Amino acid sequence: MMGRSMRGARLTGAAALLATASAVHADGDADRGAKRFEECAACHTIDRNASSVGPSLYGVFERQAGQLVDFRYSPALKRSGITWTAQTIDRFIADPQAVVPANRMPYAGLPDAGGRADLIAFLQKTFK
Repeated sequence: MMGRSMRGARLTGAAALLATASAVHADGDADRGAKRFEECAACHTIDRNASSVGPSLYGVFERQAGQLVDFRYSPALKRSGITWTAQTIDRFIADPQAVVPANRMPYAGLPDAGGRADLIAFLQKTFK
């Protein structure tokens, strides 16, 4: 019986974590995210037909990682199987090398959950 209650506690904890992650995205501030995106703009663009050092982020939501035809992605990102959602972007920008080891993005990550929520809110607002 102890095993079931521990499993129930773990599931409850996981559900709370997912609810918190969703709430963080809902609470992001797009204006602060626009300011935060200035750092990203050193490598990424939000224009449809342009890439830079990094791929264009135009239409990133629901896109498979590593699939823009006009950008040379790392084999690791191509194989990752990631579909970009608010949650997968959040995990990736928190620590890109932990999520996709050997990816080519030279970025240490953004550990601040609020900053990530702001950035994601900006991207969501931009691509509505």
